Amino acid sequence: MQYGFTDILQLIGALGVFLFGMKVMSDALLLLAGSKMRSILARMTSNRVLGIGTGFLITSVIQSSSATTLMVVSFANAGLLTLVESIGVIMGANIGTTITAWLITILGFKVSMSTIALPLVGFGFAFTFLKKEKLKNIGSFVIGFALLFIGLQFLKEAMPDIKNNPELLAFLSSYTDLGYLSIVLFLLIGTILTVVIQSSSATMALTLIMTAQGWIPFELAAAMVLGENIGTTITANLAAIIGNYKAKQTARAHLIFNLIGVLWMLILFYPFLRIVADVAMSLGSESPYLSAAAIPVAISLFHTIFNVANTFLLVWFVKPIAKIVERFVPEKIEPEQQVDAPKYLKHEVLKYPETAILALSRESQRLFKNSVFEIVSHALHIHRTDIKSEEKLKTVIKKSNILFDANVRDLYTRRVKTIYGEIIRYASLTQNKFTLTEAQNREITELKAANRKMVEILKAVLELSKNVSMYLNSENKYIKKEYDKLRKRTAKVLRVIHLFRTETDNLAYHRKLMAMKAALKTNKQSNDIAIDNLIRKDRITTDMASSLFNDYDNVNDIVYKLIDVADLLYSKKDTLLNNENF
Repeated sequence: MQYGFTDILQLIGALGVFLFGMKVMSDALLLLAGSKMRSILARMTSNRVLGIGTGFLITSVIQSSSATTLMVVSFANAGLLTLVESIGVIMGANIGTTITAWLITILGFKVSMSTIALPLVGFGFAFTFLKKEKLKNIGSFVIGFALLFIGLQFLKEAMPDIKNNPELLAFLSSYTDLGYLSIVLFLLIGTILTVVIQSSSATMALTLIMTAQGWIPFELAAAMVLGENIGTTITANLAAIIGNYKAKQTARAHLIFNLIGVLWMLILFYPFLRIVADVAMSLGSESPYLSAAAIPVAISLFHTIFNVANTFLLVWFVKPIAKIVERFVPEKIEPEQQVDAPKYLKHEVLKYPETAILALSRESQRLFKNSVFEIVSHALHIHRTDIKSEEKLKTVIKKSNILFDANVRDLYTRRVKTIYGEIIRYASLTQNKFTLTEAQNREITELKAANRKMVEILKAVLELSKNVSMYLNSENKYIKKEYDKLRKRTAKVLRVIHLFRTETDNLAYHRKLMAMKAALKTNKQSNDIAIDNLIRKDRITTDMASSLFNDYDNVNDIVYKLIDVADLLYSKKDTLLNNENF
């Protein structure tokens, strides 16, 4: 055999150039479009078709199914994607990765890129000297694109020639005539190669070159492609090892989805290949069973048709797949804590600015919904359930005359302080770690402002609560009536905020909140007149009047800030999608 150690080193080097080109191209595309792609992913819904489309779009643009899957695992780990949503995106990523195979087949085998690859490197390198970051990334993309095809050309040249090494074909033939055993064997080879190289695109390139050189027939190349589909799931599973149960579930879902696909394909393997061969010939290609030169096109067709068919078949079984995954990786129930801790803010969310911003938003909304809303309600001695109900507020206030054991300071320490501190810390870390767009910076600033206002609300409520407790069951019906008015006014705002937060069509409630905010100045004037009348008619003492003056101002301040917080946290904004770097 005329293929020695030096030739093997050249083959490894050629593979290295190909992989380096793929990495440079993928990294540049991530810098160019990754933030926009992550923003789209961050706005995902449970709609399966949208999920598949998102996965396909992201993988097609950034040219790396592994990068997409790792992104999905990170989002799931941060609690920003559900398991069902993650499965949909992964299905789309599997279709998107077929674009790379067509790129290699058309430009690597049908068109000679070797003559323009080196000039492209020079052209791209010139861009890297420019000041604008976007142009530098375009230059890096061009360099990576060219290196990919230079590496592919080196791979074709480094592969041993069958004519000069006939014993190699004799060696391979002993493994190609074993029927289904050969299929399984080459499936395993495809899996192992992808696991070792950590790139299904590189394994695909090797497979296409082996077919073009006449090493292996069409059906064994197809078997290797199936193996690559299994091997590519390893990256996500390795990344999920250090993640939480949600990340592990997403990675296992990727593996199970691809394994199910490979299983049904093995059952229908030969009939499916004949269909692919017929499609290839109908498009003007030769039969892949007769011509080695026709196999790369047929393999690319097989890769695409298989992934599309597998997605179309299994998209109806996303929830059963999710249930299977949940049985393998059960939910890990966190032990109850004496002091509330953040739910969404974990170190993993700092991998991308989008995950960090969405985690901050979710944590802020959770803090308002679970803690601030409750503390304000209880400080006024009103049940949250009554505020959220459809019962008339007049009736709610009338029946809410039992004093709660609402220690606002203690509740703040246990329910708010730690989470608030972590929100501010993560907001600062996000702004310091990433180069954010103006829209992203604005969103973080607004979230910090919302959290500061929540703390200010609780400080104001602490003072208000003392007087409410004192006058709630006062023998002086006039002072009791005035404090009931204050309670009713605050409860009304809380109810509208609840509806604004929970109703799908919430524009009317937003308008109502803005109207309430605009009316605060008028309220202050009417409040002052009402208190003056009570003093003049000697219905309340001067101490009571002093408390009322302070608490009317206090309530105005609380209401104003509650509306501000609701507007900052729950108004529908697409600031993440408004990405100026794309």
